Amino acid sequence: MRDMQKKIIEELKVKPGINAPEEIRRSVDFLKAYLRHHSFLKGFVLGISGGQDSTLAGKLAQMAVDELKEETGSDDYAFFAVRLPYGVQKDEDDCQDALDFIQPDEIYTINIKPSVKASEAALMGNGIELTDFIKGNEKARERMKAQYSIAAMKNAVVIGTDHGAEAVTGFYTKFGDGGADLIPLSRLNKRQGRQMLQELDCPKHLYTKVPTADLEEDRPQLPDEVALGVSYEHIDDYLEGREVPDAAAERIEDLFKKSAHKRHLPITVFDDFWKK
Repeated sequence: MRDMQKKIIEELKVKPGINAPEEIRRSVDFLKAYLRHHSFLKGFVLGISGGQDSTLAGKLAQMAVDELKEETGSDDYAFFAVRLPYGVQKDEDDCQDALDFIQPDEIYTINIKPSVKASEAALMGNGIELTDFIKGNEKARERMKAQYSIAAMKNAVVIGTDHGAEAVTGFYTKFGDGGADLIPLSRLNKRQGRQMLQELDCPKHLYTKVPTADLEEDRPQLPDEVALGVSYEHIDDYLEGREVPDAAAERIEDLFKKSAHKRHLPITVFDDFWKK
């Protein structure tokens, strides 16, 4: 195993394999314990995109809430699923299928397009013209802003969908989808998330569809693997300690180094990790 590979696996805590029922239980218990410890909190908020990661995180959140209701005899707990389309989402059918699978307590739909356009116009008024890529970051942050507003009004916390295969590559927007209170999918790679959805009897098309962040208008539905320049198969193998082609390993390690700032809280005068 490469030295850098070993270091990354240790940092992200990805296992070479999982027992899907055990990891489902681990995530659900983690979510329940957090709410029990913070008695003033009564639920979870998560944006549902129709992709694998939010479908899994949403299902786990609803399971946690359902168990808390049964164990406490209280209906105060709830999971708030949020649809956050930019105008009309091309894979809206998948989003609705994900919601049908999750069966959330409450569903909100917030079209972020007017807010993003207003922000874009305000910046343009100051001579700042966003590229299509940076506008994609604007969309991600607008989505998270809406989720935190809902969470504040519902005494809830925001769930993030980041997992090992995204964390190692930094494939998320800083303070956008990368900003959350709880991350129940950490320690997992993409392959392991699929195994958990299979165990939960999720509709197959929701975890076999081509992953896409779909943030760029010039390149709609751009596959993650194209954007990353490396396949999830190679990323998953790398995180499980397997051998991968040198080119794939080098790409993963380069992305890991470049995205170090995303995996760190705001830097203080006492921090020196960035010098390494």
